[in-house]
Amino acid sequence: MKNNSIGIYAATVLAMVFWSLSFIWYKEVFQFYKPITLVVGRLSISAIFLFITVGLIMRKLTRIKASDLKYFLLLAFFEPFLYFMGESFGMTMVSSTLAAVIISTIPLFSPLGEFYIYKTRVTLMNFVGIMVSVIGVGMVIFHQGFGKLEANPVGIALMFLAVFAALGYSLTLRKLTSAYNVFTIITYQNTIAVIYFLPIFFLFEFNHFMSVGVTIASLMPLVKLGIFASTFAFLLFTYSVKHLGVTKANSFANAIPVLTAIFAYFLLGETLGIVKIAGIAIVVLGLFLSQVPREHARRVFAFIPVGLITRARLRKNE
Repeated sequence: MKNNSIGIYAATVLAMVFWSLSFIWYKEVFQFYKPITLVVGRLSISAIFLFITVGLIMRKLTRIKASDLKYFLLLAFFEPFLYFMGESFGMTMVSSTLAAVIISTIPLFSPLGEFYIYKTRVTLMNFVGIMVSVIGVGMVIFHQGFGKLEANPVGIALMFLAVFAALGYSLTLRKLTSAYNVFTIITYQNTIAVIYFLPIFFLFEFNHFMSVGVTIASLMPLVKLGIFASTFAFLLFTYSVKHLGVTKANSFANAIPVLTAIFAYFLLGETLGIVKIAGIAIVVLGLFLSQVPREHARRVFAFIPVGLITRARLRKNE
């Protein structure tokens, strides 16, 4: 493997680590602030950090063409705005592990989005992967039994809203990566998103924010979200999309539920029962199946009937 390829894959994995940890940092922030305050805080920190480092120090911030402004507005609407509306409110209703499992289904829908927008062909394995992963998500949600739903259904729906917002983001991002550097894209994306969120913040949560105030304890998880999850993770992921494409880059979300489950176990004390672990494993299996190349998929499906016939013959001869 070439050094450049190693760097691309390492960047993508590191982005997934930061996003996995973000589910832990969410829970820390919610001890002080409400969802919109969390989002405005992390995006404001990110935007200020980017303008200072990228604009003033590195001088890598380029001007947006008038014809591309609509794509930047759409990009910021999908993510961070719509994505964080779903994720932030959803995280108040579901566990960190379940949230990560749902978010990890993003790669399943990427091929469908690419087919609709860019006419990229969808394979049978994509659909098989979707069905397998849906079973895994169901096991995590109902790990205590079908009569004992662990999470609020509204929270689950909000997390899936974040999933489809991330898909729209990835497809829009593809249009911009060939014309702008990753620093420019993420800086303007997060700045526009702050503008989207500010009216909602002042209307619904400003008074609560003023009553809580700002302390070191409340600020630290916000800084971690702003610097690592909203800045470095997006920079690394944009770099990945530019070199790997939407579907391959999104496939690395396979690691998010596993990493988050591990972090949540050690840092938040969340439990990991057998059914939940099996559900996570099935989700990951489905995600990998959905990424199997067409030529390999043919071998898999050709092997299944051959294997069944062979077993039938062996039983007949016994």
